[in-house]
Amino acid sequence: MDTNVRPESMQRITTKELADAFIAEQVEAVRAQVGDKKVLLALSGGVDSSVVAALLIKAIGKQLVCVHVNHGLMRKDESEQVIKIFGEGLDANLIYVDATDRFLGLLEGVSDPEQKRKIIGGEFIKVFDEESAKLEGISFLAQGTIYPDILESDGVKAHHNVGGLPEDMDMQLVEPVKLLYKDEVRVVGEALGLPHNMVYRQPFPGPGLGVRCLGAITRDRLHALREADAILREEFDNCGLAEKVWQYFVAVPDMTAVGVIDGKRLDGWCAVIRAVNTVDAMTATIEEIPYDVLHKITARITSEVKGISRVLMDITPKPVGTIEFE
Repeated sequence: MDTNVRPESMQRITTKELADAFIAEQVEAVRAQVGDKKVLLALSGGVDSSVVAALLIKAIGKQLVCVHVNHGLMRKDESEQVIKIFGEGLDANLIYVDATDRFLGLLEGVSDPEQKRKIIGGEFIKVFDEESAKLEGISFLAQGTIYPDILESDGVKAHHNVGGLPEDMDMQLVEPVKLLYKDEVRVVGEALGLPHNMVYRQPFPGPGLGVRCLGAITRDRLHALREADAILREEFDNCGLAEKVWQYFVAVPDMTAVGVIDGKRLDGWCAVIRAVNTVDAMTATIEEIPYDVLHKITARITSEVKGISRVLMDITPKPVGTIEFE
């Protein structure tokens, strides 16, 4: 079977029974592929890498080495949650790397979106190569590649490992969910026993907030973005929209607008809200957020987040707009 083409006859995983059968099949396949060797996994804390981690822990236990890299572009408290759930909850073989200064240093002054993506993706590969060099018996690199990643890897998602692996990389790939759509990955995750709030957490791009802090990244604007995004997610949880909307986030462009905060003029940044629904990420529609919710989110962001003077709403579907801004 061509591993880059999902066969039309492949049954969609929609129930726990189908997920259990898929898990059993993949556990057997991973054990056959890996043998007694070790596998290195980039554990971002997102849905895809988390499900792959749980699946591989079930298949090969401590042979899996999870590396969580804090590149300084994570959402608020995300690294802490990864450590708690996997390091403490699942007793994973987890290595934590704080590479914030390393990544932000390389990104300083870089405004081109594709260049930013390639810098982040390329540095990830270097970090994992460095970490694997410290370990013995690492022969495989696991990835949370899913089917839409493969479909969009040719020139659309240049940051993704599908299109960015170096030819001389000395590790073979393990990609157990590469023929699944996101909704199927979630069903598999719940069947594996992962916490519901992790399985249904927001999709998060490989470059993290690097592609939502638009233009050249600065630490102060990145901090404002992280805080504004946390407010949006908290309010979506509070009003029941969290699990009804496929993806929602804040982006902060490299531009300012005059606002009035505490009676004083402020030349601050704009926080742009985006909320979309989709099945396969190939197309997306806009979620209509109630105005009372938008008013509350706006009031909180402009009063609680230093440096933001306005809140905007993006209502562009895909096509013509991509889900992410960059």
